Amino acid sequence: MKRLAILLAFTLSGCVVGTVARTAVDVVTLPVKVVSTGVDAATTSQAEADQKRGRELRKQEEERGRLAREMAERCRKGRALPTDDCPAVQR
Repeated sequence: MKRLAILLAFTLSGCVVGTVARTAVDVVTLPVKVVSTGVDAATTSQAEADQKRGRELRKQEEERGRLAREMAERCRKGRALPTDDCPAVQR
């Protein structure tokens, strides 16, 4: 019984030391993790900038296409606006 108590004490002390060591490492690395997360949020990578620009270009092209279809429809129905270029559409 005495041996079991001593063995149990050594086993548990190792767990406590390991837990304390892991906690110490977590406490030390926490500021680094917080700063790196802040820097990542504040900066934009080149890939992210390229994706954003691509989305903007696609949105502009969709808008131009929509406006061109509306103009073509107005020209076809004979309700062209003064700014519509109907001869260019009918080619």
